[in-house]
Amino acid sequence: MRNPLAIGLAPAARALLATALREDAVRRDVTTLALVPPSARARARVVARAPCVICGTTLARAAFRAVDPRLRVRIRRPDGAHVRAGEPILELAGPARGLLTAERTALNFLQRLSGIATLTAHFAAAIAPYRVALLDTRKTTPGWRALEKYAVRCGGGTNHRANLADRVLIKDNHRAFWAGRARRTLAEAVRAARTRYPRLPIEIEVDSESELRDALDGAPDWILLDNMRPAQLRRCVRICAGRARLEASGGVTLKNARAIAATGVDAVSVGALTHSAPAADFSMEFV
Repeated sequence: MRNPLAIGLAPAARALLATALREDAVRRDVTTLALVPPSARARARVVARAPCVICGTTLARAAFRAVDPRLRVRIRRPDGAHVRAGEPILELAGPARGLLTAERTALNFLQRLSGIATLTAHFAAAIAPYRVALLDTRKTTPGWRALEKYAVRCGGGTNHRANLADRVLIKDNHRAFWAGRARRTLAEAVRAARTRYPRLPIEIEVDSESELRDALDGAPDWILLDNMRPAQLRRCVRICAGRARLEASGGVTLKNARAIAATGVDAVSVGALTHSAPAADFSMEFV
């Protein structure tokens, strides 16, 4: 699994880490400065307090090292690993002040990103019997998108659009402006987008089978089937007959994800992967 500080995510990750460290005022940890002598050294470990999928170890290590470069940090379980409760994730050694000051910043990255990876893994397991991609969305924490989408990959998901320039995605509000009083068709919207951006994938959202037929006449690459029940999704798969790839979106939960995947769509997108993932639980324990 590629780590976020070694690839294109590096600028976003480093900027976010710097912001988090400033937010925590790590140079003025008054409690630690008052109670822990500068010569004190310690060993500690970060452990998972519940089963989860790990993500964010590189950032956690970077947080400790940014506070005190003398700290030694060993990653015991890499990003993407499934771990049990009580399993050590990081082993730490060095100045005790640095360990205490960096603790919360480092764990914040771990708990947020591992929470996303863990929820993604649950969805991926639910649809595993079918050849269906699990997609994320742009419903991400501002400033965290690159990292949260990395966490989705760690959990077994696939990234959809990283930003507005990645592909054309014609949604309901775009369609409202496009149609206007002229009542232009969805197929015409697809063709207009293709003319303007011939090298980009073109996707359009539809709400009904009649809209699906209209959109198909424009030959889009993808069609987003919005908030449809499994029976309607199956009918749309038959109507489409492979002329475009189909993405089921809206109202997808762990309870219904498998039934949706079983309809024959090509992908299922879930905004909850990033906007509603509960944090994973970690603690730092001194040895």
